[in-house]
Amino acid sequence: MSQGYVLGVGMIPFTKPGQSASYADMGATAARLALADAGIAYDQVRQAYVGYVYGDSTAGQAAIYQLGLTGIPIFNVNNNCSTGSTALFLARQAVESGAVDCALAVGSEQMAPGALGAVFTDRPSPLQEFLAIAEKKFEGAGEVPMAIKLFGGAGFEYQEKYGAPTETFAKVRAKASRHAQHNDKAIFRKVMTPEEVMASPKMFLNLTRLQCCPPTCGAAAAVVVSEAFAKRHGIGRAVRIRGQALTTDRASSFDQGSMMKAVGYDMARDAAEQVYAQTGVGPRDVQVVELHDCFATNEVLTYEALGLCGEGGAEKFVSEGDNTYGGQVVTNPSGGLLSKGHPLGATGLAQCTELVTQLRGEAGVRQVDGARLALQHNLGLGGACVVTLYERA
Repeated sequence: MSQGYVLGVGMIPFTKPGQSASYADMGATAARLALADAGIAYDQVRQAYVGYVYGDSTAGQAAIYQLGLTGIPIFNVNNNCSTGSTALFLARQAVESGAVDCALAVGSEQMAPGALGAVFTDRPSPLQEFLAIAEKKFEGAGEVPMAIKLFGGAGFEYQEKYGAPTETFAKVRAKASRHAQHNDKAIFRKVMTPEEVMASPKMFLNLTRLQCCPPTCGAAAAVVVSEAFAKRHGIGRAVRIRGQALTTDRASSFDQGSMMKAVGYDMARDAAEQVYAQTGVGPRDVQVVELHDCFATNEVLTYEALGLCGEGGAEKFVSEGDNTYGGQVVTNPSGGLLSKGHPLGATGLAQCTELVTQLRGEAGVRQVDGARLALQHNLGLGGACVVTLYERA
């Protein structure tokens, strides 16, 4: 199989719930931006994969039909918070298999204010096994919003296991704010200190409000093409998808009573190891990473799951500045979910947009010097994790 290339990307600024256009309009706008960036017309697209979590069935068609009515296959994708990168995975797979030479991946979301909760309350939650681990382990967890108790519990378990101070997580949030000040698409751009993060209201255990990403609305898109297609349309700005893996839960997510494993530590590790094996690239070869920092606690866990540092080594990794400019690897130069917010269906493709921009050398003040290899991590509970390695062509 040939490798896929990202020829064009597009993203709209994320906004607070209630202030956005409709999911269809946002998706169509992001798709138009990606097509314009690729320098191609919509009628050259052979398949489209459209991700969203809270839209109605065939929301994908509602977005893509605004681009034209060409009769191509349109696939609607929902894989919780990893939806956007799952759409990218499917588009890349279609191209690399030779089924098509040009595919479009789009993700959009209209979020409601407040913490994530169940939408359908008349049927069992697909996350009930995950939630049971937290509720068994922590008294009163049943009254805490779903994601907060899962990721707050995972961070607390990490602290118990390795002795990391709460300040480690606060430093991660402060780092995100320093990166976001230069990103006009981030909703929160105010620089904050670790002390301000720690002083914000407690949500659960040691997790504070400023360590939690906000719900936002937005959309992003990517055009994925074959090498031959890229050569015909200017491969100079194309970025190669060097490796990619999508993993789901194994027994360890449930049978060990571990909050860290319940929130996807093993999925992330497995996906990263598959990508490293596919490509012969190691974590120390990567210059820039966009990872799924839905909570500052998860960013710390993910450093270790991706092999950016050893197990238990995240405190040293953070305190020595190895997660930012001038250190070992720049993590979330966009400001991450903590600063941009998290429109579930769009997040994975927003990460893709940032990394493609970095590898082209077009990130302006946020540019990571010498960026040649970039790693993306996008996690969805329930669960699925997508890890992607990009390379400057």
